[in-house]
Order: sequence, then C-alpha cells, then structure tokens
Amino acid sequence: MNSKKKLIALVTNNDDDVYCFRKELLEAFTESGYRILISCPYGEKFELLRDLEYIYDDVYIDRRGTNVFADFKLLCHYFGLLKKHRPDIVLTYTAKPNVYCSIAARMLKIPYINNVTGFGSVLKKSGLMQKFILGLFKLAYKNADCIMFQNEANMQLAQQSGMIGKDSVLIPGSGVALDRFPLQPYPDGEPIVFNYIGRILKDKGVDDYIAAAKIIKKKYPGTEFNMLGFIEPTEMHYKDELEELGRQGIVYYRGSQKDIRPFVARSHATIHPSTYGEGMSNVLLESAASGRPLITTDNHGCMETVDDGVSGYIYHGGNVDGLVQCIEKFLSLDNEKRRQMGLCGRQKVAQQFSRQFVIDAYLNKINEIIK
Repeated sequence: MNSKKKLIALVTNNDDDVYCFRKELLEAFTESGYRILISCPYGEKFELLRDLEYIYDDVYIDRRGTNVFADFKLLCHYFGLLKKHRPDIVLTYTAKPNVYCSIAARMLKIPYINNVTGFGSVLKKSGLMQKFILGLFKLAYKNADCIMFQNEANMQLAQQSGMIGKDSVLIPGSGVALDRFPLQPYPDGEPIVFNYIGRILKDKGVDDYIAAAKIIKKKYPGTEFNMLGFIEPTEMHYKDELEELGRQGIVYYRGSQKDIRPFVARSHATIHPSTYGEGMSNVLLESAASGRPLITTDNHGCMETVDDGVSGYIYHGGNVDGLVQCIEKFLSLDNEKRRQMGLCGRQKVAQQFSRQFVIDAYLNKINEIIK
C-alpha cells in the first residue's frame, strides 16, 4: 500500500454494514486514490471483500450493552487505533462508533463525518436514559465536520436538539446498488409469497408480521410467509416460536442468508412492519429495485420508499389490522397489476435512491474537507 495516499477510516459495528451497504463506496474510494482502514467486528461478509485492499481492525462492540466500562474500553480502542494510523478523515456509522470513535477523533483533531441511521430505538427509551443517550450524540455530532442524515425527520430532530455544529447533508439512505439488485422476473401463480427480511427483533415489528400471517393463512391458504434474518441474542425466545410456526406451515424461518436475492426473486412482495422509525430501510430499497411491491409502515425511513397504492401499501405502524388489510388488498389484485406495482417501485428507487447519489455526496464532502 502506498503510504503517501490519503487514508480514509470507515468505522461501524457489523460486517453486513460494510459489505451490503458500503462496498461500492469503498471501491469508489480506492478508484479515487485513497487508502482504506476498516474497523468492524469480524463477520463472514468480509470474505466477500477479498478483492479490496484495506487495513483491517477487528474490534469488539457490545452493540446493545450499557456497561460503562465496556464503552470506555471501546473509546480507548478507537483512540489507540486512530493515533496509530492517523487517518486523514474518519467516517462513522451506527450508534456506538458514531459516539466513541467521534470523541476519539475529536481528541486527536482528526476530521470526521457521522452517518445517522435513525433515532427510533433511542426515542423509545425512558426519560433519563433517553436524555443521556441524546446527550452523548450531541457531544459527538456537535463537532463533526459533516453529518449525513438518511431522512428529513432525523435531520429536523438533530437540528432541534442542537446536535448540528457545522455542516449536514441529506442523503437517500445508503442508496441501493442497482446493478447488484437488478429487476427480477415476476413470479406466476400460487403460492403468493411474502418475505420479512431483517433482524429478528421486536422493534422491527416481527410480532405484527407473525400475527398478520396467522390471520391471512386461515383465509388464504395459498399464501406463504417467510422470515429471513439474524436472531438477536436478546431475542432468542423467537427461535422456538418460529420453529413451531414452521411446523404449522404458518411462517417459515429461513435463517440468516449471505444472499437474499434468490428469496426476493421467488417472492411477490416484501413486508417491512418496522414499529419505530429507521434511517432508510435498505431491505425496502433492495426489494423495490428487484421489482417487488412493498408493504410497510408510515414510520420515517420506511414510508419514503413507497408511493402508496402505486408501488405498494402503507399502514400505521403497530396496527396489525392495518397490515392485514394491506395484505388483503394486495391479494385482491391480479398478478399483472402486482407486476406493474413492482415496476413502479423499480423506477422510483432508480430515480431517487441510487447508491451513486450517496457515493457522490461522500466523495464531494471528503474532497472538500481534506483538500
């Protein structure tokens, strides 16, 4: 590696975040003459990045833990890492890297850009805990050279809370790689297949999805409901429930998949019942890019991906009856109308959510900061 080239550090908490959402961004950095440092807990998706040249830091992050000593240890790790490699700029993603790596970068006077993927899980916390976490965000974000927001609601909340000290940019989530998720032929006939794709987590609305599946299967036996994704360690009670639902033929748990595209290809629609807001749902963007109609909630980060009644349906988050009604409306359509709905979704993401928009925003801002 040519040490004279400027170094960009990308810091996040999951290998999915690196490969699924940042691969094209990393490739663009390399093509633009930058070196790359990636700090992220090891996961199998790194095996898919073997063609990319980068410095790797395998860090332990307790993503949902609240242990002060563990978090202080993480801060010290980031400080040591940045002091050793002295990157020209640091890009942080997800909550703990956003907070603790930003503090370390600030201490070392290294420019940094935060990416805010959503405040939903924070806003449901109790009063004191919420104030404490938002205070940490403010401490980190206030001195960021730029904050990338994935939806307007998060940007407005940050502005109202006094988190933005310098610059901010609104980007279309992580964008969708249109080449990696091409338009897929639409399936014919029964069963009518619905997918839930995401972490098996209560906040993602999995209880609503399961409840709706039970109702629909009784009335429409020619349907199939699948769930794909990693079961969070704190949510392992879902494992036995999903096994029993599979035995009953109500919901089939397909596990965590390296490649979701074959499952999307045989589906008729993607259901994303997120209970709280997100940054911008990559699952919805990738499904729409593949030509699949979407059924999702009116929460920020979800509803922006759908034109209601055109490329899918939107219902009020947490309302199982509303979800059931949307599924029934979808089932009442003939297959050609469903296919046309998917084509409208593909057109929408191509025009508004291409990953190239995100890549250009980062390159422009990085060149401006470290010119």
